[in-house]
Parts: sequence; C-alpha cells; structure tokens
Amino acid sequence: MSWQPLLFFRALPPQKQAIAYTLMSIFFFTVMGVFIRKSSENIHIMEVIFFRNFLACLIIIPVMYSSGLASFKMNRPGLFVWRAVFGSIGMFASFVSITLIPLAQVTAISFTAPIFITILAFFLFGEVLKFRRVTAIFIGFIGMLIIVQPNVEVISIGVILAFIGAFFHSINSLIVKQLTAKESVNAIVVWMVIMLVPISIVPAIFVWEWPSALTWLYLSCLAFCGTLGHSFFTRAYSLAEITSLQPFQFIQLPMAAFLAWVIFSELPGYWTWVGGIIIFLSTVYITRREAKIKTSKIVNSELLAPK
Repeated sequence: MSWQPLLFFRALPPQKQAIAYTLMSIFFFTVMGVFIRKSSENIHIMEVIFFRNFLACLIIIPVMYSSGLASFKMNRPGLFVWRAVFGSIGMFASFVSITLIPLAQVTAISFTAPIFITILAFFLFGEVLKFRRVTAIFIGFIGMLIIVQPNVEVISIGVILAFIGAFFHSINSLIVKQLTAKESVNAIVVWMVIMLVPISIVPAIFVWEWPSALTWLYLSCLAFCGTLGHSFFTRAYSLAEITSLQPFQFIQLPMAAFLAWVIFSELPGYWTWVGGIIIFLSTVYITRREAKIKTSKIVNSELLAPK
C-alpha cells in the first residue's frame, strides 16, 4: 500500500498536486495545534511530545511496511539524524509555545521561517544579500516587533519559544527539501518519528502521568493530524519549489484564529493580524526574489556552457 492520501490527486499536474498537499498539511497542522493544547491540559507537555511521536509510529509503520522495506531505506543517514535533532528542538519549542500564548499568535510568528532561512543562507553558505532582500528582512522584523510589542510589556517565554520553533523549523524545511531530492517521502516521514521517540521519551519519564481515556483520544487525534500534516508537507516539497507554495501559507492564520475562537474563546489582537500580514508579505517577496535569482543563475550557466 502506497502512502498516497487521495487517489484522484494522481491525475493532477505536479504543481496542482503540491498546492493541494500544502493546503491539506496546513489544515492538519492547524488542527494538531488544538489537540496539543487540549492534551496539555491533562498531562505534561513533555509527555504530549513523546506520545505525538510514539503514536505516529504505530500509525505509520504498518502502512509503510505493507509497501516493502524499500520505504525505510536511507541514502543519507547523517542528514536524517540532523533533521531529527533540529526537528526535536523545533517541536519542543512550538508545542510549549502553543500552551502559553494564543494559537493565532504562534501561527503569525511561524511566518518568520523564510526570513530565518535567508539569514542562515548568508552566514552558512555565503549567499549575497542585496538591498531589496535586506529591506524585506527589515520589514519582516518590524512585523515581528508589532506582534511582540516589546514596549507594552515584558516579552513572554511563549513568544520567545514560538520564534525559536520557527527558527528550527526553517532549518528543518531546508533539510527536508534536500532529502526529497534523493530520499522517498515514505522514508522521510517514517524515520523522523522513529528517531524522535527515543529523544522525546527521556524528558517524558521524569514527568510521567498515565493519560485518561479522554486524553488518549486527544493524543490519538494529535498523532493522526501530525502524521497526515507531515506526510502532505513532505510530498508537497517533493513536487514543487518552496517559493511557489509560500503564498498559500497565510491561510493558516485565519484558520487558526477561527479554531481558537470556537474552541478556546481566543480572539487574536489587532496587532497580531497586522504583524502577521507584514511578515507574510515580506517572506513572500524574499522567496519570490530568491526564485528569480536561482532561475537567472540556471539560465546563465546554460548560456555559458560549452556547445
């Protein structure tokens, strides 16, 4: 059995498939945030993180095993390990932030990931940052300040953790995109949760409390949504460039705001919307600009290639 969510997607062009998978991943990741909050009301967040990965293994492995052992093959195991390390830090920071600040605020802060990617590329890979990209980054930071409002009150630990989560998820996105070039989507999804189980169980042991029946339901829904979201996210990245999918990410903010309002009676503040829109527009410009630069480099290399 192939890990192919909906058969009719196969008939769509790759770009449309990628958009559909992106929208579904956004939906399931947003719903996952709700179950993170509900689960953490009854057990420690460290346990929630462990069960998210452990239950995901129970869901994924039987499905993947039916498609053959090739689903588990790793061509670059070192990259898988680094992904698990950075992914565990990002998961911890994001999960905890969801329990401390409004869900819409966490979502708005998550839009900073492309900004972090651009900055990391400058320091790690020596990529040139020209005036327009620097300006877009600066505008993005203004959006961050609008959300945080440092002059109003002391910045909460939840906000700090949300930014840390966005930073490490940006690293994770870069690694996933590299992995999709040579690794199967099945392997990327499976090994992530397998490696995170031993990482997450260590802190969970020290705060262990057996979940109630209702909490088991929340945890199962959390693992299910996280697994589907992760699978759709990975498949989307394997079919299209990140830059073409970035504009669709903004739908997550009104979606998160609506769910938080219905379930938790949370209403995002005016400045969360303003800051989120500013950050989103700056990141869209950055990703579009990088796509143009990449295309230009490819064209120039083809023109300079010996005939």
